[in-house]
Amino acid sequence: MPTGPRLHWLRWLLLSLLLLTGRAAAVNVAAAADLQFALGEIAANYERQRGTRIILAFGSSGHFARQIPQGAPYELFLSADEEYIFQLARQGLLRDQGRLYAIGRLALLLPQGSPIAADGELRGLAGALAAGQLQRLAIANPEHAPYGRAARAALERAGLWLPLQGRLVFGENVAQAAQFALSGSAQGGLVAWSLARSPELAKRSVAVLVPADWHPPLRQRMALTARAGAEAQRFYDYLQQPSARAVLERHGFALPGD
Repeated sequence: MPTGPRLHWLRWLLLSLLLLTGRAAAVNVAAAADLQFALGEIAANYERQRGTRIILAFGSSGHFARQIPQGAPYELFLSADEEYIFQLARQGLLRDQGRLYAIGRLALLLPQGSPIAADGELRGLAGALAAGQLQRLAIANPEHAPYGRAARAALERAGLWLPLQGRLVFGENVAQAAQFALSGSAQGGLVAWSLARSPELAKRSVAVLVPADWHPPLRQRMALTARAGAEAQRFYDYLQQPSARAVLERHGFALPGD
């Protein structure tokens, strides 16, 4: 099964073929991995109401920001870091600078029964490292994943970034980091709160929020691309409605203006 950048490329190729053959009456959306559960629910609601298919591609915001200039057929981009939206807008690849749709939160995720104390200020991690109980910690790759950069900032704040060198397991995106944290590949991870609190993960883990001021704000912005059609515009508008915002809030996101 292809993963990482190759999976993104294959998905992009499939979407392009569908568009060229006229068999895809749908909206193609690139979305940050922390939206996996929240946006999936919102899109399902929209599809039931309007009968329009929403094709969701989840991954690291940095990967999508590189693919869109190369012609990836996305009509809407929901980034976990608003700077990627600003960069693409400056290149003339988006309709405008979009809208801030959410503020993400970072969490410490641990498997149930873990000997590591679930402590948002990461004292439990420090103690486990000193006791030889922490061999691997999963985070998203800071090179292209906003949650990876947030995790690095939190570990630096706790004085753990350097001591953990050689013990960090990098996921291509924050969803993969969450998988690593619970799969036995690591003893835990720093991941998106929106993933950690999902029923799929919550039933086999414990999670605590990392203080919001321990890392730069995860300001998440969305924008329509230059190729966006009328249905993409309607879905973009729908994402700003109270019903969609309520889903984001229920999944652990802070809402702009609240």
